[in-house]
This record gives sequence, structure tokens and C-alpha cells, in this order.
Amino acid sequence: MQIQGQAALVTGGASGLGEATARTLARLGARVAVLDRNAAQADAVAAAINADCGAGSALACACDITDAASVSAALAQAAAAHGPARILMNVAGVGSAKRVVQRDGSAAPLEDFVRVVQINLIGAYNVSRLFAAACARLPLLECGERGVMVFTASVAAFDGQVGQQAYSASKAGLAGMTLPMARDLAQHAIRVCTVAPGLFATPLMQELPEAVQQSLAASIPFPPRLGKPEEFAELACHIVTNGHLNGEVIRLDGALRMAPR
Repeated sequence: MQIQGQAALVTGGASGLGEATARTLARLGARVAVLDRNAAQADAVAAAINADCGAGSALACACDITDAASVSAALAQAAAAHGPARILMNVAGVGSAKRVVQRDGSAAPLEDFVRVVQINLIGAYNVSRLFAAACARLPLLECGERGVMVFTASVAAFDGQVGQQAYSASKAGLAGMTLPMARDLAQHAIRVCTVAPGLFATPLMQELPEAVQQSLAASIPFPPRLGKPEEFAELACHIVTNGHLNGEVIRLDGALRMAPR
């Protein structure tokens, strides 16, 4: 599928990997809806994209991906401005680090596990099911496709560290959902892939002390540096344009395999 002229949705588009993806899509000619819970930050990113790529290139949509009504409203708002979306980038997510048994001997709080899975896994599925239902009603493009969706997992789905039970489970759920969803949506000519990034220079990462960031970067075999959000965005956009990529989970990690701690 060609990105030029298509309407695209990016969840978590107000910062980090999502922002980089929204900016790259717009630079390649898509009309981008920036979906995020942080409405003010989404507005700022959309305004910056419009300044760089031309008025009407981006739209901010306040959206809670765990709430069906909120997602439906955001999708309707985006469709009214840009037309029906054929590209969905599921990037929104949260992290967590809780040992099963806490320092005081108590069990990890269940609500933390539920919150992470609710946002990272159920939220992503919520957006995807609503996007897919709308996309399946669209006419086929010349390339024979109707749409493409990309999930964002993590290398933690495969080698999660101590304390990452909730995060790893949620990201492994996305990886595990990729092939069956691709098979399910094949009848509607909608492709599904997942990117599993390693250690990237996101705002969350940059909150860590510089020495910690350098230590993490040094753990990556090659190149021995943190990934750039633009590299994630480039891969996500390549998935859209490569019509034979479907049902695949792609690690983007510089050959990193996470240590237990």
C-alpha cells in the first residue's frame, strides 16, 4: 500500500515512538490523526506536523484506548477530517516494574497487573477491532488491499526482566495475537504485523541518569547505542508499503537479548 494520500491513525502519537511514527507518516504524504490521552500534547504534535508538512496533514484526537466510546469518537472525528483510515499504528502503552513478592513480603498489587494489560493489550485490541470493522467496508485499493495495522510489542515479550511480569505478558499477548489476527483479517484484505523494539531513546528512557542510559546502550551488540524513534517509524512505515509482510513479529533491537536484571 502506498502511504501517500492515505488516512492514518497513530495511538500514543503525542510522544516517543508514536510521535516519530506520526511525523514520518505525514512526511510520506499521509493525513495523520494523533490519538492520545494527553490532549494538550497531541495538539502540540499535530500543530508541529501541520507546520512542517502543510495545513491539514495532522489532527489531534483525545482518546482513551481502553474505552470503546472514546475510541469510536476519535475514529469518527478522524474520518470526518481525513476520510476513512486505512493505516493503524498501535503505539500507545505503559510500563511497569513490580516484583511478584515485594520488599516487605507482600504480594504484588493485582491492580497494577490489570492496568498494564488493560492498556497495552486490551486497549490495542479495542482500537484494532473498531478500525478493522470500518476498514473492511472500504473498497479495495488498486494494490488489492484494504488496510494495514501495526502493533508495538517489545523484546520484553520474549526475554522480559525481573519485575516485568505485567509488561512482558501484555507485550507477549500482542505478539501472540499477530498471526491469528492476520489470518482472521485476510478475508478482508487487511494485513497485520508487529514491531518489537528494544532499547530506544524515548522521553521515558531519557528521564534516566545519563550514566544509566550509556550502560544500557553499551549492552546492545551492534550498533552499541539506543535506538532512534525515527528508526522505529521507518520500519513501521515500511511494513505498510511492503505488501508481502503479514502476520510477522519483527524485533528491532540491534541483536539485544535482555539479561534477567
